[in-house]
Amino acid sequence: MTLKQLNYIVTVADTGSITEAAGKLFIAQPSLTAAIQELENEYGITIFNRSKKGITLTPEGDEFLGYARQILEQASLIDERYTGKTSNKLRFCISSQHYSFVVEAFVALLKEYGGDKYEFHMRETQTFDIIDDVAHLRSEIGVLYLNSFNETVIKKTLRDNNLSFEPLFKAKPHVFVGKDSPLAKKKSIKLEDLAPYPRLSYEQGNHNSFYFSEEILSTMDCDKELVVCDRATLFNLLIGMNGYTICSGVINEDLNGPNIVSRPLKIDDYMEVGYILPNGIKPTTLTNEYIKLLKGITAQEKKKQR
Repeated sequence: MTLKQLNYIVTVADTGSITEAAGKLFIAQPSLTAAIQELENEYGITIFNRSKKGITLTPEGDEFLGYARQILEQASLIDERYTGKTSNKLRFCISSQHYSFVVEAFVALLKEYGGDKYEFHMRETQTFDIIDDVAHLRSEIGVLYLNSFNETVIKKTLRDNNLSFEPLFKAKPHVFVGKDSPLAKKKSIKLEDLAPYPRLSYEQGNHNSFYFSEEILSTMDCDKELVVCDRATLFNLLIGMNGYTICSGVINEDLNGPNIVSRPLKIDDYMEVGYILPNGIKPTTLTNEYIKLLKGITAQEKKKQR
């Protein structure tokens, strides 16, 4: 195995075409194909399925690709540290539930370490996909929450995928509403106060189990349900429909504007928000720096709630 071979694998996976990858790498197509087959033979795996329609990653190829990206990133950081040169783009990817503090830390990391060439990915996505991204090393880190309802199922899923959960903070449930909503006039909100208003939640795709819901109290009966895929739509509906969503209460006004407010929910429950990492793999420098930023930002935001 060489770094050049790993770069070949990543380029082919990114382009989805041997021909296009060969052009980007400035090598002959037969040479690229031979290099990939040599690597497959070395490890006794099939990285790509080949057909008339093109190539796709096999499940074991998908896993191998994650390790290849990690190795190439580490090699790039070594080059930068000891030669001062950055021959490749700096890459970093995070998968997360829809939290503004995650984006705030991402922006801070990008401003500090982005440099002249970078490729950063911020994936606000479904809960199971967060776990799958980190398990297959498509993302260096994931952010999600646990509570008494989902903890057993989520932790088992993490164990099955050889991942660990590290807590960031524990929050009392809050309600996000538009600043002009009747609910915004209350200092705190009871469950019965929510009954007349539509509840907003995030779509969870094929894993739409209550245990993978991004919102707590997902099993609570509700007459009006609005299900969305992104944070901008959710916020627009909070405002336009006087809707609500139950969350941790941590929100960044600079990123999300002044039109969404948070009110404590009077209920005996909690959300333990944390990050997940793959076991047995040392976090990259960028991952460690991102964790520091997460801890600093969430500590400040929790102080504001007191």
